[in-house]
Amino acid sequence: MNHTEDASASHGCCTPPRQPSDQLATVPGLLSVAASRKPAAGDGDGTSAPVLLPGGEFLMGTDSEEGFAADGEGPMRAVRLSPFRIAPYAVTNTEFGSFVEATGHVTDAERFGWSYVFASFLPAALRGISARVPQTPWWCGVRGANWRAPEGPGSDVEGRGRHPVVHASWRDAQAYCAWVGGRLPTEAEWEYASRGGLEQRRYPWGDELTPGGEHRCNIWQGHFPTKNTLDDGHRGTAPVDTYAPNGFGLYNTAGNVWEWCADWWTTDHDRPDTPANDLTGPAEGTAKVIRGGSYLCHDSYCNRYRVAARTSNTPDSTTGHMGFRCAFDADA
Repeated sequence: MNHTEDASASHGCCTPPRQPSDQLATVPGLLSVAASRKPAAGDGDGTSAPVLLPGGEFLMGTDSEEGFAADGEGPMRAVRLSPFRIAPYAVTNTEFGSFVEATGHVTDAERFGWSYVFASFLPAALRGISARVPQTPWWCGVRGANWRAPEGPGSDVEGRGRHPVVHASWRDAQAYCAWVGGRLPTEAEWEYASRGGLEQRRYPWGDELTPGGEHRCNIWQGHFPTKNTLDDGHRGTAPVDTYAPNGFGLYNTAGNVWEWCADWWTTDHDRPDTPANDLTGPAEGTAKVIRGGSYLCHDSYCNRYRVAARTSNTPDSTTGHMGFRCAFDADA
């Protein structure tokens, strides 16, 4: 909500912030879900077992000129992480549905009564009555859009149980992760995990987007935002285990849906003389980091599906292409 106009324009294909006129009322107990907590992840209840990563030192960020300097992708800096665990997939509609059924959680999109949907996903009648984002008219604020109805009234998630849940705010993501005994990954943990053991490569699998002509992620092909050729086989979200995993066994850390991180957003990074230990963001802020890009990213406009790419959104914002995955302490 505190993005500048230029920032909104450059990030608009990625994540439009919730408009300031819709201020979230304080709802006591929104994140208090411990009373009906579900068993730990990976114990047979349908939640994917997290992967244990050894941590250690890696190079975070990039000094490449292909990135967005205003996003704070650089400078490249050494970071040392403790071991941790992270889910191989983004949280699915089925998993999120179990959480909602067990806790009665009401998402921010449901409380507000609307969320952002990509305009071409809407029937003409609904598109005509939905509010547009001025700088990015391909986004519509749709009444009734939420995780259960990703494209608004008349839509549902039937047949998309293994697709990532969308229209989940940072607050919703935090609540889910707490329910499974975890947390959101820090931005440093997310990037380390996404790199899959490769050092300073452009993507989780290397430097070439489609090695041997093979698609490795779900992004936009064609001319954004008017024509998607669907060369990768997906118009919107894809199942969370689509494409080959990276070297750590993680799926879809490039494209498909943006993923929330724990950190508050900053573009002020130091290049320390010694590696920073378990790096986290600033103590406070107005926006949270999101990573990985989405099915709407395209090289001509928003090539933020690179491993070092990053952007942000306010913790109450929701869209049809933002999701999350959970992390856990190594001994949790």
